[in-house]
Amino acid sequence: MSRLPLRALVAASGISSAGVTMTLIAIPWFVLQSTGSGTKTGLVTAAEVLGLMLAAMLGGPIVDRVGTRRASVGADLLTTVTVLLIPLAVGTTGLGLPGLIALSFVMGVSRGPADTAKQVLLAGVAELGGIRTSRAASAVEAAMRTGRMVGAPAAGALIALIGPIPVLFVDAGALLLSAALVFAVIPAAAGPPRSSSGGYLAELREGLGFLKRDAVLRAIVGMLMLTSCLDFGLIGVLYPAYGDQVLHSAALIGAMITAVAVGALLGSALYAWAGHRFSRRSAILAAVAIVGAPRFALLALEPAPVVLLAGLVVTGIGAGAMNPILLPVVYERVPEAFRGRVLSLLVGGVLAATPLGSMAAGLLLDGIGLVGALTAFGGLYLIATTFPVIFRVWRGLDDPAPVGGDRPVSQGARTD
Repeated sequence: MSRLPLRALVAASGISSAGVTMTLIAIPWFVLQSTGSGTKTGLVTAAEVLGLMLAAMLGGPIVDRVGTRRASVGADLLTTVTVLLIPLAVGTTGLGLPGLIALSFVMGVSRGPADTAKQVLLAGVAELGGIRTSRAASAVEAAMRTGRMVGAPAAGALIALIGPIPVLFVDAGALLLSAALVFAVIPAAAGPPRSSSGGYLAELREGLGFLKRDAVLRAIVGMLMLTSCLDFGLIGVLYPAYGDQVLHSAALIGAMITAVAVGALLGSALYAWAGHRFSRRSAILAAVAIVGAPRFALLALEPAPVVLLAGLVVTGIGAGAMNPILLPVVYERVPEAFRGRVLSLLVGGVLAATPLGSMAAGLLLDGIGLVGALTAFGGLYLIATTFPVIFRVWRGLDDPAPVGGDRPVSQGARTD
């Protein structure tokens, strides 16, 4: 029973991931098919990420004050309402590009606190179950990858069957189920005590001050800012364009995302099983090298679908290991009382450049074509791969934890 909250968080993460993946495919496909413009598709996806970034940057103190479980449930419910407004508007008054951009922005704003709260809850439910945070993070990551693995082909099939907009009703149902699991099964005590010291701005400054003092966390944000920017441009703009121009199939876009998710699921499992045998610096270097430039090169070569999907499975292995490697570092270095505001700032920093990724992908797609855009993105990802080698600060991933988080806290707790 002590592990039931962790299982609930794993299930909620997987279910919500499936729904979000379906939306991530359905909305860009709708815009691209309606307008034929990569730039307009990039604008819509960038609006959601901008909202997500602002919520992450500014919402941490709110999560600490409201409480992590309450913030997770409330934000999921708000996202559900926003998602439902899109098909309702399309089916009644109609929804133009400005309205879709506005709703995408609000969707991102509401998703931000939910993501932060679930990340903070992860450490608490791992402690309740006597599980190392690296293994708990691997379990949550595996669930999220499984959600994408299921959600992507389901979205492709449903888009082909009923069109992209009705798919959003499925996402809304997934978000409701995720909120219900967190509310019903995870105790409020799994999160840190609600913050009551100082005002909002003071708590925000505390989180910023913590990040300024920690060079390792700043290095993580710097690298992930670049890689997330490129990933979002790829998934939100270049994948739909690839499906339209090369594969001529919405279902095969889902198969591509599923292939990466299969590899990521394997990567999460491999790191949970054998990750402790390697230094974190070596592991993150290998993960970024596998998931980065080879993926873009593979797409640019436009191989047969079978070869493409097999190659994406291999590159996905690196993606699945990244969060299990890096999240325990954050839990070790950040005191429990600060996790909401610090984690939200970390996520906000990582997302800061992602709207540029969507816009750059759209502009490159319209300007130099799909292969040129993939080549440019792959070259930038190759640069990011060198960061753990060039910069000495990355050796700090393996330093003794200043706070202590990647271990069961209670005596005699199991570690399996």
